[in-house]
Amino acid sequence: MLAWPAANLSGPTVERSAKTILICEDDQHLRQLIRVVIGEGFQFVEAHDGDEAVELALALRPQLIILDLMLPKRSGSEVLAAIRPELSRDDTHVIVVSAWPDADAAALEAGADGFLPKPFEPEELMTLVSTVLGQS
Repeated sequence: MLAWPAANLSGPTVERSAKTILICEDDQHLRQLIRVVIGEGFQFVEAHDGDEAVELALALRPQLIILDLMLPKRSGSEVLAAIRPELSRDDTHVIVVSAWPDADAAALEAGADGFLPKPFEPEELMTLVSTVLGQS
């Protein structure tokens, strides 16, 4: 397993074919809720701030990034601008979550595949994750 000083590789050992989800959220409780809602079958990696989000996204190339817009050090918009030229939309999907419900158009225009306003219902998150990852 990769060792990243600031990363939290959570959960049991997951087989190599499991999809990796990078959760970029500074609220620990919300990161935990996202992991619980999405459930098993994925490898979760967590970033606590924007700088860490960029570093992990570019190094790990996850299949899905769940990205908060309001992060310390670098905003979610800045993270998206930094990673999108390097990570193909076909290989790495991004769902932006934000307390700013009117930020959806800007997030999608910047390269996000989906937008979820906070607070959200667990079912809304699961539906969007399944849609973005092409699952039924």
